[in-house]
Amino acid sequence: MQVDHHDLHHEFPEFADAIKALKGGNAHFARLFDSYHRLTGKVENLEENDMPVADFTMEDMKKQRVKLKDELYHMLLAFRSGQESARA
Repeated sequence: MQVDHHDLHHEFPEFADAIKALKGGNAHFARLFDSYHRLTGKVENLEENDMPVADFTMEDMKKQRVKLKDELYHMLLAFRSGQESARA
């Protein structure tokens, strides 16, 4: 089965520098990033290996991943906005 990869660097390549900075300088971001990364790995592993799993379980995992991705994205936007404000 062809699996789309959803790692954060792939999802938001324009934020590569911000991801690196926040992973190293923001403990909350780092925890969320790690949770997102682990959950994405589980989902992709289940999909790649066509593992039997209840639809509800898979959908719940994907919803959790979307929630984490949304929170991470907003943190990345805030970080970038703060950088742009500092330059002005």
